[in-house]
Amino acid sequence: MLKRAFYIFLILMITPALSFAKEILIDEEGWPKDVKLKNFTVTIYQPQTESFKENDLQSRAAFSVKIKGKPVFGAMWFSSRVVVDKDERLVFFDDLVVEDVKFPEEDNAKIEKFKSVMNERFESVKMSMALDRFVADIEEFEDRKEIDLEFNNTAPTIYFETTPAVLVLIDGEPILKDIDNSNYKYVVNTPYFIVQDPKAAKYYLKGGKWWYTTSSLTSEWKSSESVPADIKKMADEAFTSVESETDSATIDLKSPPKVVLSKDPAELIVTDGEPQFNPIENTNLLFMENTDDDIIMDINTQEYYVLISGRWYKSKSMESGTWAFVRSDELPKDFAKIPEDSDISNVRTNVAGTDEARDAILENSIPQTAEVDRKTATVEVSYDGNPKFEKIEGTSMTYAVNTDKTVLIIDSRYYCVDEGIWFESEKATGPWAVSTIVPDGVDDIPPSSPVYNVKYVYIYDSTPSVVYVGYTPAYYGSYVYYGTVIYGTGYYYRPWYGAYYYPRPVTYGFGVHYNPWSGWGFSYGVSYGWISFSFHSGGYHGWWGAGGYRYGYRHGYGHGYHHGYRRGYANGYAAGRRAGYRASNNRARPTPYASNAYRNRASGIKSTGTNRPVTRPSNRPTTKPSTRPSIRPSTNQPTTRPSTGQKPSTRPSTGSQPSNRKNNNVYSDKSGNIYKRDNSGNWQQRNQGSWQNTNRSSQPSNLNKSYQNRSRGAQRTQSYNNTRPASRPAARPSGGGGRRR
Repeated sequence: MLKRAFYIFLILMITPALSFAKEILIDEEGWPKDVKLKNFTVTIYQPQTESFKENDLQSRAAFSVKIKGKPVFGAMWFSSRVVVDKDERLVFFDDLVVEDVKFPEEDNAKIEKFKSVMNERFESVKMSMALDRFVADIEEFEDRKEIDLEFNNTAPTIYFETTPAVLVLIDGEPILKDIDNSNYKYVVNTPYFIVQDPKAAKYYLKGGKWWYTTSSLTSEWKSSESVPADIKKMADEAFTSVESETDSATIDLKSPPKVVLSKDPAELIVTDGEPQFNPIENTNLLFMENTDDDIIMDINTQEYYVLISGRWYKSKSMESGTWAFVRSDELPKDFAKIPEDSDISNVRTNVAGTDEARDAILENSIPQTAEVDRKTATVEVSYDGNPKFEKIEGTSMTYAVNTDKTVLIIDSRYYCVDEGIWFESEKATGPWAVSTIVPDGVDDIPPSSPVYNVKYVYIYDSTPSVVYVGYTPAYYGSYVYYGTVIYGTGYYYRPWYGAYYYPRPVTYGFGVHYNPWSGWGFSYGVSYGWISFSFHSGGYHGWWGAGGYRYGYRHGYGHGYHHGYRRGYANGYAAGRRAGYRASNNRARPTPYASNAYRNRASGIKSTGTNRPVTRPSNRPTTKPSTRPSIRPSTNQPTTRPSTGQKPSTRPSTGSQPSNRKNNNVYSDKSGNIYKRDNSGNWQQRNQGSWQNTNRSSQPSNLNKSYQNRSRGAQRTQSYNNTRPASRPAARPSGGGGRRR
C-alpha cells in the first residue's frame, strides 16, 4: 500500500500544477528543513559534503517525504556553487542541481521522473548553512594543509615591561616632512602622530588622551601638558582617531604609560607587575596570568613560550631578548593537553592537532566570494610620478613600487588586484577592465615579495555580464603553516617614499591575535585609548595590507580570560563576552564584497539558473588557505543584481520532540542507505519502512565521524550566536580578534 501511495506521489510531483511557487529559500535556522509542496512536505536533513574544490561543492543529503502520514526516506546527491558571506557567517548553495536520488526502500526504476522533477524544482531552492557547520563538515573528507618553507620566522625584537607601556613603531630611520603653512615637520613613516618643532628642538607624540615630548626620538619620552595650541589643533584636524571599545574592566591609568619606540620590527609584552603564574591542569605547564599576552612556561625545561602573530617563540628568560622560533607541530606534547575550559585555552588554535587548529585551517580554505558586474566594475590607479616597476625575484614578472595599488606586469600586460578582484589593462594607468582568468605565473610569486598575497585572489567562472570571484584569508595575511594558521610572511618589505609615502604590510608590532569568529585583529594599548592614525602616513591599507586594521578583544569570544584576574571571574567573563561581540561586529572600513559594489550572493538574489558559466582560470592552487579583508571601496563601484527581498518559505521542521523540533540525526552513507543515531549512540538503519538496529560490523565506518563533525559544527554555531545580542546592528561590520588591556 505504501509503495502504491509512493507511486501516486511521483505522478503528482510531475504535475505542473504542483510546482513550487516562486523561489524556495532554505534559511539557516537549524536543521532539518521542511520544503512545502502543495500536497506534500519534503524534510531535508543537513547536507554531508562529498567534495569541495575551489567554489564547487558536491553534497548528499538524507530526506524524507510523508505519504499518508508515514515517512519514506531517501538520499539525494546535488552539486552547487558555494557562495560565502563571512560577515553573516553563512554559506549559500547556489545554482543547485540534483544529480541523483535514491530511495533504499523503493524500486529505483520508478523514481527517474522524480529525479527529473526534483532537479526542476531545485532550480528555485536557495539553501544556506551556517559557516561553522560547513567548516566542521568538510573536515570529514579532506585535510587541507599548506607549508611554505620560505616564510621568515626570525623573531622580532621582543620588549618586556612590568608596568603599563605602549609600543610606537617607526618604519626604519625617521623621514621628516614639512607641514604646510607651519614651522613644524612630521614623521612620515609611522602610523602615529609625531611632530617636530625644529626651533624648540622637541618632538611631540599624541596617543589617545596623552601627550609626550622628547628632544630625540631615541631618548626617553616624557608626558607633558605643555603642548603648543597649534599642534593640538593640527592633531584634531589632520588626524583620524580610532576609538577603542572600552568597558568597566578597562584599566583606569592614573599616569601615562611608558613609550617604547622601535625602528625595527618589534613586539611588546606587558605584565601587571612582576610575572605571576598559574598551573595548567593535567600538564607540566604554567601560564602567566597577569598579562593579556599569551605566555606559557614549560616546567620541565624552564623555558618561556610566547605566541606572537600565530608563531611560537621560546627563551630561557623574558628579559634576555633572545627568542627562537618553534614550529607549532614541534611544541612540547603538553601544549595539546591544555584543557578546552582553561583560561589560556585560546592558544589551542595555534597548537597543531587540536580541534581548534583544524577548524582554523579549514576556515582558512574557504573563500569569500562575490559576483562582479563586468560593465561597471573598474579601478583607478595613481602613481607617485611615472610608473616604476621592480622585478619579482625568481619570476619574469614585475610589480609597481610607487603606488598604493597592487599592479603587475605579466607577459607584457598590466594587471591590478584591488578589493579582492583582478583587473587588466594595456596601459599602467588604465582604463581597467575586470579579468576573466588569473594570469599564468602568479602562483610562483614568493613570500619575500610584497605582492605575494595576490596569489590567493581567485576567478572561478564568468559570463558575458558577470565574473565570479573570491579570495581566501591569505589575501590579507592568514597562512597555514605546519598545522596551524599564522599571520604575515615575517618578511620586512621596503616602503616607497617620494612625494608620497606608501608603507607595506607588516607582520609584527600591532598585537595580532586570532579570533575564531572574525579572524585576525590588531590592538596595542587599546584600553589606554592610545591608537591614533594619520592618513598621510599610509592609513589602514598600507600598514596592514589588504586586510586593513581591525581592532578587537582577543579573549572576548571566550571567558574574558585575563581580565578576570583583576575583577573576579564573573566580571571578567561578562567583560570578555561584551568585548567579544564588539570585536566580531565592528570594523574600521567595510569589506569589499560587502559593499554595494561587490555584494555577496545572498539568498534573495536571483540565480543564473541552468546557464552556469564554464570559463575556468588557467592556474588553480592545490590548496586554498581563509576571514575577509577590510579595505577601502573603490571610487567607481560596480553594481550587482538586486535582492528580490523575498522571505524564506521554509522553516525548520517540527515534530514530536520536546522542543517541537525533529532531531538532526539522520544521515546517508555514500551508497544512499539511511541511518539514524539515537541519544545513546546506537545506530539504526532504515529498512522496509522501519528503523532497525545495526551491529557494529555493518555500520559505515565514517558515520561516527559524521556525527562528531555535525555536533561540533552545531556547537560552534551556537557559540557564535551566543556572542551576538538579540538586537543586531542594522549594518553588520566586520571585526578583529585583537586583544585589549
